[in-house]
Amino acid sequence: MRGRHIETFSMYKRASSKDHINGVDRDGILGQSQSGVWKDVAYPSWKRPLPHILVACLSSFLFGYHLGVVNDTLESISLDLGFSGSTMAEGLVVSTCLGGAFIGCVFSGWISDGLGRRRAFQLCALPMIIGASMSATTSGLEGMLLGRFFVGTGMGLGPPVAALYVSEVSPAFVRGTYGSFTQIATCLGLMASLFIGAPAKNVHGWWRVCFWVSAIPAALLALLMEFSAESPTWLYKRGRIAQTEAELERLFGAPHVKSGMTELSKSDRGGDDVDVVKFSELLYGRHFRVVLIGSVLFALQQLSGINAVFYFSSTVFKSAGVPSDIGNICVGVVNISGSIVAMILMDRLGRKLLLLGSFFGMAVAMGFQVIAASDILSGSANLYLSVGGMLLFVLNFSLGAGPVPGLLLSEIFPSRIRAKAMAVCMAVHWVII
Repeated sequence: MRGRHIETFSMYKRASSKDHINGVDRDGILGQSQSGVWKDVAYPSWKRPLPHILVACLSSFLFGYHLGVVNDTLESISLDLGFSGSTMAEGLVVSTCLGGAFIGCVFSGWISDGLGRRRAFQLCALPMIIGASMSATTSGLEGMLLGRFFVGTGMGLGPPVAALYVSEVSPAFVRGTYGSFTQIATCLGLMASLFIGAPAKNVHGWWRVCFWVSAIPAALLALLMEFSAESPTWLYKRGRIAQTEAELERLFGAPHVKSGMTELSKSDRGGDDVDVVKFSELLYGRHFRVVLIGSVLFALQQLSGINAVFYFSSTVFKSAGVPSDIGNICVGVVNISGSIVAMILMDRLGRKLLLLGSFFGMAVAMGFQVIAASDILSGSANLYLSVGGMLLFVLNFSLGAGPVPGLLLSEIFPSRIRAKAMAVCMAVHWVII
């Protein structure tokens, strides 16, 4: 007689979903009914967790929106608030937000482990609403800086919690696909800020509308999270077994509750070790090596030069005779297109291959830029090569270096340290950006 339980589809295993697809029949797996008769049990529905993941991606949308909202509006803001021509003040408007993001990111792991993923999202939305309102109504530089700082803390808190949440509520066979949603949402946020901010140079006070608009998705995030599922992983770590089973059924269906609980029992010891992870343990303890790998991944992501491309793409397009607005739209379209392709390929090719191919493609694109900056080709050819190299660089970044690190780290970190380790690694991102 076989054992009473055969492991069904793994919803929590931190391996590539490609391994699952190759290891079992795609059409179904064996499960055991109450009568003891073995029958086919379908894979968990990819539709059930999708609404919850889309709500979580609002935090990534806000992250992208607030990164780009001052690009077209900074000149109007400086004129209205009386610091036009002061590069120091303009730099503070940008950097204050990044400083707040670093602080929010550092504490995100402790917040998401202490309050839960849903409450962490709601706490992320609160300073974004407050900060956006302060920025939209301020009459001086001080109010703008304080508002941007509040927004930054929400920006820092949201992305690591989103990466955790998406990983913990997604079936393994589509985890890579859903993990790419956060990158796509960030791209959509950037593009939305460009479209909404376009009239700022011609319409007096339009920049205030741009900040007010950002309060809408933040309020939706706080509201809709009240109706979204909590992470079963977090509930299990807190010892809330009945709630864990209820959320597993809500996310994956009743036939997959038992297998989900089995996986959670293998990776966690229950609620006894929730708060024992110390910051020092991540920096020089037994988890230092894996945290170092994660930090290096985010460091390489930023040191690749993607921010320089985003910041100076308008200059390149202007030199080629292309209006900056059209150029920024082209960059946004390429970025989203690459992210969609990555979403399709993530669970087919695996994380490692996409990451390596992405960095190799960016290196090739950089080579085109070097050739364009030399005197090897004629003037017009140099311009075309420069623009083409820049778009190729953005495309390759969005294929791997952009979406993969956050998803990969949420899969390789042990459950016990996952939230806090993600916070430390993403803090490196904010230091280098």
